[in-house]
Amino acid sequence: MAEAPPHAGVILVVDDEAHIRALCRMYLENAGYTVFEAQDGSTGLASVERARPDLIILDVMLPGIDGWEVLNRIRQQSVWIPVMLLTAIGDEADRVSGLEMGADDYLTKPFSPKEMVARVKAVLRRASLVVSEANAATLSLGGLKIDPQAREVAVEGTPLALTPKEFDLLWFLASHPQQVFERNQLLDRVWGIDFFGDSRTVDVHITRLRRKIQERDGPYKCLETIWGLGYRFNPSLNENRG
Repeated sequence: MAEAPPHAGVILVVDDEAHIRALCRMYLENAGYTVFEAQDGSTGLASVERARPDLIILDVMLPGIDGWEVLNRIRQQSVWIPVMLLTAIGDEADRVSGLEMGADDYLTKPFSPKEMVARVKAVLRRASLVVSEANAATLSLGGLKIDPQAREVAVEGTPLALTPKEFDLLWFLASHPQQVFERNQLLDRVWGIDFFGDSRTVDVHITRLRRKIQERDGPYKCLETIWGLGYRFNPSLNENRG
């Protein structure tokens, strides 16, 4: 008799298609995960409280409360739970929007069950790194203060309202000052995925971060574009501002 795999965590699968839930359950349980199922958004939200999942696989197109609203409500909670979206093939705009809203990864239907399990493992690895980073010391660079434990950012004492991924991206870059990262490297390190498709979500997040930081302190700059390569955090850009 084959030895049972070690317990790997709790996964909540929210999808209105029973065969999708059954497929996810079979492969995830074979990989050692405990699986809970929900067939709609309302049941999914209730299951979050009951099951306390380590990760949620969430279909976008759900009856009643759709996946977007479920994701929005999950992101309003104080505890960060990784979310993997299930989207229809070809809906690139939905995938980008989902990542910008705080989703950690996505899969397009139809999907490979083995790829799903691999992505679940990758997202959970990234989530464990976030916990480790949260124990790091607060960064104070010029007028910018980043507190990883409270997940708060302030410019010259004024708090910034950042999305979870905006915070993660800024924290990662600020933790590696002067180091240039390509877009795919940032997707891997910040989003924790092997991104298949357009990497413009990094550009969108950088643009939004710049706007939010500069709105608070005029010419304050720190996120530098290295043309043809990627981005870096360069606090020296502010040494001569005046």
